[in-house]
Amino acid sequence: MEPGIVIIGCGAAGGTAAQFARKTDRKIPVVILEKGKYSQYSKCGLPYVISNGIPSFDDLVEFSEEWFKKARIDLYLETIVETIDVENKQVIARKNNEEIVFPYTSLIIATGAEARIPPIKNLEKSLPKNVFLLRTIEDGKGIVSILDEIDKPVIVGAGFIGLELAESFHKRNKDVTIVEALPSILPNTLDKDMSISIQKELSKYLTILVNHLVEEVHINNGYVDSITLRNTETKEQMKMDVDLLVIATGTKPEVTLAQQIGCRIGETGGVIVNNRCMTSIPNIYAIGDCTEYHDFITGNSMLVGLGSIAVRQGIVAGVNAAGGNRFLPRGFLQTCTSRFFNIEVASVGVPSHRISNDIISARYTGSSLPEYYPGGNPVTVKILVDREKGVVIGGQVFGENAAQRINTIACAVRNQMHIDDFRDLETAYAPPIAPTFDPITITGEVASMKWRRK
Repeated sequence: MEPGIVIIGCGAAGGTAAQFARKTDRKIPVVILEKGKYSQYSKCGLPYVISNGIPSFDDLVEFSEEWFKKARIDLYLETIVETIDVENKQVIARKNNEEIVFPYTSLIIATGAEARIPPIKNLEKSLPKNVFLLRTIEDGKGIVSILDEIDKPVIVGAGFIGLELAESFHKRNKDVTIVEALPSILPNTLDKDMSISIQKELSKYLTILVNHLVEEVHINNGYVDSITLRNTETKEQMKMDVDLLVIATGTKPEVTLAQQIGCRIGETGGVIVNNRCMTSIPNIYAIGDCTEYHDFITGNSMLVGLGSIAVRQGIVAGVNAAGGNRFLPRGFLQTCTSRFFNIEVASVGVPSHRISNDIISARYTGSSLPEYYPGGNPVTVKILVDREKGVVIGGQVFGENAAQRINTIACAVRNQMHIDDFRDLETAYAPPIAPTFDPITITGEVASMKWRRK
């Protein structure tokens, strides 16, 4: 077998790396080794198949085996990588009990992440039959297989995945409860005041218990039938009946192979990469959820957990592994969005409690249309500003077109725009489309006044 580019993992990062390696060099062999049975598919779409918004899990496959074959990329599914021989530049893998050796000139590690399971009594060894994670198509199929038989699902974790899944269950006429250990929902995305406003709206559709830990699951004939919760403020315990439990408490990087060959692992547990996606070992790159990089605002190490960032890393690693010269930005903004129960939420940057700089914030609720024009909907915007420099360092929005508004704020953050310049943005206006001044510029005006009074 001729040496070429070997990629371990065919998720969003690995699949993208293969594509851009092929675009960069039309002749070099490109091989992907994927332990699962599916080629590149969207994990973000899993909740929407569960809700029947997307007809089938097969529809989540973005690039099929046939697509990779036409692109002259060799894809090996259900293939387990056992070891990496750095000295001889070889990857030793196993498929159907047969050992296969893949020589490489460049290696890209895209092993992703595993679901993080909190310490809950009776979940230490294996998951009971009605307890699920939601990382893979197999997980999604497992949930769907018993969904018609249950009434009271409980979701542990109030991040985007937990809330999206809650909506999916609600659409299937289930009585949904979300349990969150921290004081507010979306704790890694929004400031508490923004979270509380959204939580109030969500409470119309489901039960949300913040400041609650799941301490124990009670198992009967292989199924969880109840859980014990503890209020972290009052220390009181309560028992709750459960017929389906989903753990959605985040992920941890899968770095086993990277550690075995001596790649540097960072403070957050991910593989450390530079701006070319290279690890500490020559000719070996790492991308996606198994890596960590720098946050644009704080400069701190951050785990890569967004598909959009994973794809950007895949482009950079694929180009460079094939002899090109592509770079990551000096840090990622962590721009993200979601929608559940008709509430669109978006943010850029980290919440204010994770920023060490002294900041000024401004919040404003306006309308998506002029007040006199019927059909407008509320839009709430919060902007974070560095108190010393006066530059925009983050933003959060919920309401109509939150994602597009946060994209504008993201441009301001990336270009370190001063709040006085941001407030003067000329936004489009027409009565049936947009107000004279968009809520983001009015929020900018408030933030500018606060900054000048500092």
